[in-house]
Amino acid sequence: YLAMANLPLEQIKELYYKEGLTAQQVGSKLGTTSSAVFKFMRKEGLPRRSFQQINKKRFDQKPLSFNPKKRLTDKEQILQATGIMLYWGEGTKEGHNVEFSNSDPRMVQIFLRFLRDLYRIDESRLRVYLYCYGDQNVEGLKSYWSKTTNIPLSQFTKPYIRKDYYRKNIREMQYGLAHIRYSDTKLLAHLKDLIEQYAQLWVGIQTVNGVTL
Repeated sequence: YLAMANLPLEQIKELYYKEGLTAQQVGSKLGTTSSAVFKFMRKEGLPRRSFQQINKKRFDQKPLSFNPKKRLTDKEQILQATGIMLYWGEGTKEGHNVEFSNSDPRMVQIFLRFLRDLYRIDESRLRVYLYCYGDQNVEGLKSYWSKTTNIPLSQFTKPYIRKDYYRKNIREMQYGLAHIRYSDTKLLAHLKDLIEQYAQLWVGIQTVNGVTL
């Protein structure tokens, strides 16, 4: 093994900080051990990464579960804008999952097409959580949404059935409400970034003919 005294300072900085390699990986490249690398870093006053930095690095290195399209056709650009607007209005912005809820089957289908066509998602990560009333045919609704979304029933979670309600005071939901969940923190972050980009696109637009756009 390379002696601690002979370790190259600048190369360790490059490998550990800029390239984000672990001490074990750095040691492997330099022909020494992680212990020797850490001892050298302490001697030179080089700080180790924090627990938060380590977790962020692991997160950044984690492979994507989706494959975003790089070049969009005109029609796909419209789909992207539509999907982002739908998620901005009806999607969950916090947490670790992409979550979209609506009772309109068309909105759900459009959002799923947005995910499938533009991001080529991993279908096995999709889950459907159904919200419905106690006097509705739950199994029938599950079958309906499975056909509507093209998501198998095996990926449906236990539905929420509301029994304590007064139907006359509640807006009717003929098919219940479908909650679509896709488990991927990186895709959620990407959608939130796109929402911000679309929002910024309209900042500073002037009033035209007395109407603010």
